[in-house]
Amino acid sequence: RFCSELKLSGDVQAKAIEILKDAADKELTSGRGPTGVAAASIYISSILCGERRTQREVADVAGVTEVTIRNRYKELAERLDIDIIL
Repeated sequence: RFCSELKLSGDVQAKAIEILKDAADKELTSGRGPTGVAAASIYISSILCGERRTQREVADVAGVTEVTIRNRYKELAERLDIDIIL
């Protein structure tokens, strides 16, 4: 739902789901709000797929704060070895 509201492609959505599955496998989601983790994975995948959205845009659609996205995205990128060039 968030991906469609942000007008992101199916590729971005698929990548976000892949990131979420990897995060769940490594138990990076426990104790974290699922919406924040989902929003961060969408933010990361939008960058990786060349359809970048700002943290503010993703936060507004997901109903979380930019700080939440920033914290979760840093955790996910670091723990899943994802290189992000901003």
